[in-house]
Amino acid sequence: MARTLRSAVHSELLIRKSRFIGCVQPVQGRAEANEVVARLRAEHPGAAHVCWALLAGGQSAANDDGEPGGTAGRPMLEVLRHQDLEGVLATVVRYFGGVKLGAGGLVRAYTDAVAQALLQAEKVPVQRLVTMACSVSYATEGWLRRELELVGATLLEVAHGSDVRVGFSLPEDAASALRQRLSDRGIQVE
Repeated sequence: MARTLRSAVHSELLIRKSRFIGCVQPVQGRAEANEVVARLRAEHPGAAHVCWALLAGGQSAANDDGEPGGTAGRPMLEVLRHQDLEGVLATVVRYFGGVKLGAGGLVRAYTDAVAQALLQAEKVPVQRLVTMACSVSYATEGWLRRELELVGATLLEVAHGSDVRVGFSLPEDAASALRQRLSDRGIQVE
């Protein structure tokens, strides 16, 4: 089962006068990852490189940000893959210390920065969500809200008209049982 991280965790390494600031954090996808990287570039204008690796299904990617090809982003991505993670962004900000590390030294530095952060990170199972919607009478709305709360569903929309239209998301493993309870009450789920 794939896991993600509960929260962002940082690490810092000093290697031959270069400073490597690593971070691993949960993200929803490529757009959020791009925002994080842009924010890091703004927060660290004196940094030589802001390398990153994103492991998020079909949106996975890696970037060496000017380091020699294959010495930063791709090795960072491999560290994430070996941990069976999903929806995780690894970033490493490098302040160059004036001493060249060579390709092997760069690979070790970037992977170590990510690995050190992952050692401190709390890994949690990825919770797959299902989105559903249904329409109920005003008299049934209270019952539906209680059922949704019992299964840990999150309300996405509630529209009051001639009836009440409710959109919600819930954990995938609870979806079929809820669908059956709703069907037993004559409520059709979309």
